[in-house]
Amino acid sequence: MSLSLIDRQALLSQLQAELLDGRTSIGTAVRQLRIDLTGLRQDQFAGMCKISLNTLQQLEHDHGNPTVRTLNAVFNPFGMRVGIVSRGPSAAPSPQP
Repeated sequence: MSLSLIDRQALLSQLQAELLDGRTSIGTAVRQLRIDLTGLRQDQFAGMCKISLNTLQQLEHDHGNPTVRTLNAVFNPFGMRVGIVSRGPSAAPSPQP
């Protein structure tokens, strides 16, 4: 299945929003990106990302404790990386007197 550029961008935006608000897991997002955008098998994608097949399998099943480096390796082909974002105004610390 080959997606148009607009469809690819829409999928990326949708997954970013779902990850940000917790509607999808990192593993589910990685699997969907791998399948829908690259069409690669797990072993091919793991090789491309320079991670082990076992690491990718654990990541896609939301097992293990992936490092930031591993997460960046799998999201980099899609123009994304792991970061810290604010949860909104209620998450801001109170000013100190």
